[in-house]
Amino acid sequence: MDSKLIVIAIGGNSLIEDSKHVTVSAQYDAARKTAAHIAKLVEAGHKVVIAHGNGPQVGYILLRSEYARKILHTVPLDSCVADTQGAIGYQLQRALDNEFRKAGLDQPVATIVTQVEVSDSDTSFSHPTKPIGSFMSEEDARYHAENDGWSVVEDSGRGWRRVVASPKPKSIVELETIRRLLEAGVIVIAAGGGGIPVVYDGDGMLQGREAVIDKDLAAAILAKSLKADLFVISTAVSKVCLNYNKSNQKNLDSMTVKEAEQYMAEGHFAPGSMLPKIQAIVDFVKSTGCEGLITDPEHLYSSLYGSDGTRVTI
Repeated sequence: MDSKLIVIAIGGNSLIEDSKHVTVSAQYDAARKTAAHIAKLVEAGHKVVIAHGNGPQVGYILLRSEYARKILHTVPLDSCVADTQGAIGYQLQRALDNEFRKAGLDQPVATIVTQVEVSDSDTSFSHPTKPIGSFMSEEDARYHAENDGWSVVEDSGRGWRRVVASPKPKSIVELETIRRLLEAGVIVIAAGGGGIPVVYDGDGMLQGREAVIDKDLAAAILAKSLKADLFVISTAVSKVCLNYNKSNQKNLDSMTVKEAEQYMAEGHFAPGSMLPKIQAIVDFVKSTGCEGLITDPEHLYSSLYGSDGTRVTI
């Protein structure tokens, strides 16, 4: 197979293998397992850009900030995303470095703290719906609403949660930096957590925003902008399924854009789960005519060279 430029989006939840045993070392071990599969693609001669999720990790930062709010300043959401880009990027970068050394490869890796442009006119800013962080008491929720300007909602009797905007990504601010690193032969980790949401103000200056961007949609923008040959979303299942978890579940080896759009219209894919992944893959394939692929970390290599995973084609 000819050398390809592959953009791979890794879920933040895939870095937490046991929700009852969440530690930095456990997350690194999960990152190491994913890195081993990605390293095989690099060994095969492919250029790789890695994006990753950060949902659980941002939640941990917010929870620490909540516990410490009486003695330390709170952390704005754009800074939380930047923090996770550095921490998760470091773990993936170290894991890849080690895998390349084991394989005898002299392969540089770099993590780019990545800003992603959004628009203040995005309707999600006036109607935030994306829940983040842990559940709170009504008292704590009211405190944050009054003192920090949070939007809070009661969640089906389970407690109160903060909700934030989840605007659509427009462009990758550090795109040229990423492109130059690729041209120099560097494996790049970028757009972590969907990127740090920023806008250009009236003077053309960048300003951060309290929001989160869907990492699959941001990764699709990155893949399109870099003219990637293949866009891969690595998630919890090896193949996309119809009628998921039902007696008539059907695994899909492949689907066209038209079929994917039909399945979405029929409600086969859950919002906040598989749906945004399918939307991101369809956007990439329709825009570029290149293939998309959805699978889990352990089948990254075999999906490219075998029959695992679900391919999405034009």
